[in-house]
Order: sequence, then C-alpha cells, then structure tokens
Amino acid sequence: MTTREECAALDAADPLAALRGEFALPEGVLYLDGNSLGALPKGTAARVAGMVEREWGQGLIRSWNDAGWFGMPHRLGERLSPMLGAAAGQVVVCDSTSVNLFKVLGAAMRLRPGRRTLLAEHAAFPTDLYITEGVTGLFDGARTVLLPRAADLGEHLGEDTAVVVLSHVDYRTGELLDMAAITEQVHAAGALMVWDLCHTAGALPIELDACDVDFAVGCGYKYLNGGPGAPAFLYAAHRHQASAAQPLSGWFGHARPFAFEPSYAPTEGIGRFLTGTPPLLGMAGLDAALDVWEKADLAQVRATSLALTDLFLELVEPLGLESVTPREHALRGSHVSLRHPEGYAVMQALIARGVIGDFRAPDLMRFGFTPLYLSRTDVFDAVRHLAEVLESGEWREERFSRRGAVT
Repeated sequence: MTTREECAALDAADPLAALRGEFALPEGVLYLDGNSLGALPKGTAARVAGMVEREWGQGLIRSWNDAGWFGMPHRLGERLSPMLGAAAGQVVVCDSTSVNLFKVLGAAMRLRPGRRTLLAEHAAFPTDLYITEGVTGLFDGARTVLLPRAADLGEHLGEDTAVVVLSHVDYRTGELLDMAAITEQVHAAGALMVWDLCHTAGALPIELDACDVDFAVGCGYKYLNGGPGAPAFLYAAHRHQASAAQPLSGWFGHARPFAFEPSYAPTEGIGRFLTGTPPLLGMAGLDAALDVWEKADLAQVRATSLALTDLFLELVEPLGLESVTPREHALRGSHVSLRHPEGYAVMQALIARGVIGDFRAPDLMRFGFTPLYLSRTDVFDAVRHLAEVLESGEWREERFSRRGAVT
C-alpha cells in the first residue's frame, strides 16, 4: 500500500505541482469535486472586476468595440481549439451546454433529411435526453431511441438513424468511450455523430478533427474552471458549416447583425451557431481560466489524472466499497464513483470534514481528480477521512441525511 511519504515524494516531482498556486483553494479543504465545478483561479476575480469596473463602468457601450466584446465568442473558441484537437474556425463559446446541444442536434437532423431516428444512451446526463425529445418533436415522425448501453449501438444503427449523441465520459461511472471507433461506426451507417464533452474537456487530450467528429458541445465550468454558469462551447466541423441550419437563428449569427434586416441570413462559418448577446461576465471568467491552461501540458494532465485515480482505487480497496469506474486506463475518465447504499449521508459527513465530493442518485459517491490543483497527498488524506467516516459510523447522524435542493 502506498504511504503518505511516498505520495509527498511523487508530488514534489510532479511537473504540474507549480500550477496549484494558480488557484484560490480554501485552507483545510480537500476538493474532489472539480468534475462538477472547478476551483477558482486566482486571476479570475481581477479579470471579472476589470470588465465590470473598467470595460463596463468606464468604457460603457464603447467596449463592444474598444474592449473586443463583440469578438469574444470567437476568440475564446480559438483559445479552446487546441485542447479539443480542432483546427481554427470550428469552435465558438456561447450559451449553455443544453442550448448548444439543441442547436447542433437540430442542425444535424436537418443534414439527414428522410432519416427520423436520433439515438442516445439511456444513462446519459438527463438534460441531453430532454433536449433530444425537444429536437425530435420539431420533425414530423422523428423519434428518440435510448440505447441500454453505448455498447449496444451497433444493434440499433440503421438506415433511419440520422444522428447519434453520446457522452465521451459517463457522468455517473466515469467510463470513457472510444471516440474514434464509435464515430467511424456511426458514419458507416450514414449517420452523424455528436459528442458531449462536459466530462472530458480539460481532463484529457481530445482529437475532434482526427476522429472525424461532426459536432460536439461541452461546458466551461468543470475541468476548465470557468466558474459557475460559465458559457459552454460548440464545435462544428468545417465540412458541415456551409450547409448547417441551426434552429435558434438569432441576431449574433446573422451575416449582418447591425443592418437590422427583418429576415435571417446566416453568417459564414462557425459564427452561424451563435444566437443572442453573449454572457460577457461569464466569458471573462472563462478567459482568465484559460490563462492557466496555457501553462499546462494536457498530456501531463492526463498522466497525472490516471496516477491520482490509480492511487485512489488502490487506497479505497480495503474499505470494501464497490467501484463502478473501469480500472483500465483507456476506459477511464478523471473521476471515480463508489457505490454505497447510504452514499448521500456518507458524502455529507465527508463534506463536514472538508473533503468535498458529490453524490449521484441512487447510491454513487463521485470523486473528481483535477491535477492542476489536487495532489497525491490530498488523495491519501481524503481516503483516510473516508475510512474514518465509515468506521466510526458518523454518517448515520440525522443531519447528514437532510437533503438540500442540490444533491
């Protein structure tokens, strides 16, 4: 069993160790929930305050030009592109993940006229499924078919399949899917592939272009550390942009937005996926977070992530908890989920000790591993707290079973 001293030695040699100082982490907190909400980069407060006080407060409406507000969706998209394996002109930052998913699914369905089936996984994050229902409701005869598992995709692909949407990493189990192989399988059936990257953007290298992906969406507030409600991103491959017609045709996607014409004419390129006025304060937070990412090697982030999750799985094994997360590196994202029948109460007891993870119904405790600010000694200490909570039975205290609005 790895010792705390060995963890400390490995931490000292980790090339990412210096980046921990880029984050404003509360004293005494072990934060293992960056897969749900990333930690605060130290530069974010000043960046957002600067937009509020100088660009908005002093520049006022002039800042749309003078401070470059108008071009921020594109500029942030270009900053994100290398992390996603996307060439220039294919990524834009705008709206929320749900809204962006609606846009790309609507566009994809229109690109496959005559086909009426949209495939999604039953265990997908619920908003993805709700959005598929909304999209198929716009097309006569269209339907959403839910796969029992992503592995069952081949049994359901057919001549009527228009689009497949899957999460790159399962938000419950942490299972990582093979993007290249699945995309190729979908294309062989004549359908289009949409990926939800919420649990992989910033956690591991992604190769959207190399995998021939059609469309993708993802959020800015998990591993990317853009802040609560940070705007999401959207990817559309160059080959689809000229013919793609997304259903939320707002003025920021217009070819001439300040001509104020009464009918819609989409702009060229990725900009046609924009809709309304961008959430600039949220974009400022994401912009500051990307400053940190420019100092990080994403391949090293992935290597350290695997080392942290390996360590966690090793240390929790004596506790007798079932892990639903694959042990194989090629099948694992950057969080680990452990099953316990009273997982909610156990997690609340951990949080009371300053060990912050989260819970997903009905019985999964999730622990996220974010190498930019989480160390091996943090992991060692978190498991020690978990062992003490289970051994003492303190999680049985009534206060830990009371549920808030957000679980």
